[in-house]
Amino acid sequence: MGYVQEARENHVKKKVEEALRSKMKAKALKECDQYTSKYAQCASGRTFSVVWKCREQAKELNNCLHQYTNDAVLEEMKKEYMLQQDGKEAARV
Repeated sequence: MGYVQEARENHVKKKVEEALRSKMKAKALKECDQYTSKYAQCASGRTFSVVWKCREQAKELNNCLHQYTNDAVLEEMKKEYMLQQDGKEAARV
């Protein structure tokens, strides 16, 4: 499959992509809730010192979030969306 054809198949409207990104972020926050809580607990009552005092918790949180919010995950969500749209169009016909 050529690059242009593949790009057309994975293309979604800007609003749809924004909605998919939002959905992806919400899922990531849900999946990484334990790390979010640990970071929030560490950061509680701190101002500037949060940067170095909570470095390990922030790193754990970012690593977890990155598992669920990356380009590969977004592309997979786009493919699923396109398949759903194709299924809806086929049902109409």
